Amino acid sequence: MTFRPRRTALYMPASNLRAIEKARSLPCDVVILDLEDSVAPEAKEQARANAVDAVRAGGFGSRELVIRVNAIDTPWGAADIAAAGASGVDAVLAPKVGDPETVRRYHAAMAAADAGMGFWAMIESVRAIFRLEPIAEAMAARPGCFVLGTNDLAKEMGARLTVERTPFLGMMAQAVAAAKGYGLAALDSVYNAFDDDAGLERQCAEARDYGFDGKTVIHPRQIDIANRLFSPSEQEIAWAEAAVAGFDDPENRSKGAIRVGGEMVERLHLDRAHAILAMTADRLG
Repeated sequence: MTFRPRRTALYMPASNLRAIEKARSLPCDVVILDLEDSVAPEAKEQARANAVDAVRAGGFGSRELVIRVNAIDTPWGAADIAAAGASGVDAVLAPKVGDPETVRRYHAAMAAADAGMGFWAMIESVRAIFRLEPIAEAMAARPGCFVLGTNDLAKEMGARLTVERTPFLGMMAQAVAAAKGYGLAALDSVYNAFDDDAGLERQCAEARDYGFDGKTVIHPRQIDIANRLFSPSEQEIAWAEAAVAGFDDPENRSKGAIRVGGEMVERLHLDRAHAILAMTADRLG
């Protein structure tokens, strides 16, 4: 399976043609063309057409393209899903996925889409938090990703959304565990204060340590910080190179564990080592 870095996933309102054009030159790994929250009701049909035209026109390089559709039960949902499924986009992102039954409804609506098209789910409701594992299990039929949405969670819970995100830390760990248990990626939620670099750095470092693959962002100025925090360090790259080289040594090919530097590395760690090296090779210029 080809590794795809997802250090930064930038939301762009599909109603804004200038924003879509700008996204083609920004150093994010993922562009999310949004038809939902950032688009007014009267602009949704035009935004859908803009998103499909953008996908078909291309020009995004190695960036992964995702369309966030309106919820399946809204007046625009069915048409959004059909248009996105036929567009050739890399993945469809569904808002407010609260249970496995909803996942199966989306999968059924995407039946005509290419089998390799991904289905991503916004985890942004209390209902979803208590159903993370069955949601992840249902999603495994397509390449998938959990996208955390703490703005909606905070609103539903009546919780304070601070830089520290104390009320949500347990949920973050559970979301990553459920996602990774079923082979899904996991992206952290947005940080609303786009001019607060220190706060963004704190959240990115925290999310990285929890196991998230990257962070969703709402402003281009957030991209460089998120890219840096979710990129492997020079120490991690050196470890990965040593681990791969060590297991490639003919003397070690039958071994389950070898010494790399001052620690024992098991063969099961090779996937992580290869992912680190793939990320360094696939960085956008």
